[in-house]
Amino acid sequence: VYVSLSEQLLFKSGSTKVDPKGQEALKKLATVLQEQKDVNVVVEGHTDNVPMRGSGAITDNWDLSALRATDIARLLTSSGVEPSRITASGRSQYVPVAANDTPQNRAMNRRTEIILTPKLDELFQILDSNSGVGAGK
Repeated sequence: VYVSLSEQLLFKSGSTKVDPKGQEALKKLATVLQEQKDVNVVVEGHTDNVPMRGSGAITDNWDLSALRATDIARLLTSSGVEPSRITASGRSQYVPVAANDTPQNRAMNRRTEIILTPKLDELFQILDSNSGVGAGK
């Protein structure tokens, strides 16, 4: 399951901290995730192809996307989702959903995707118990 959230919902331009409106949306998601113990969460930050002109901790789009994903992961854990279930990653500008040729398309590429996946160990156990034959790992 993929949940794609636009940059406008979560962050001010160039910021790595989730704004209050985004925090509320993520807290609601965390409430649902707390009940879904058999699901892992991957948080992927994405950017457009406009180079970051930052200094300090943020020097490029890799940094921006990774730091945004990490802030979301921290917010989910502080809202009760187990940290062992969460992976944060930055994809920078390299997985666009639209060509970076217009302001509207670049805005579509500035997003965070939250990917919900079944815990594979538990899935293999279910397959093993249902098939009578080892599913292999």
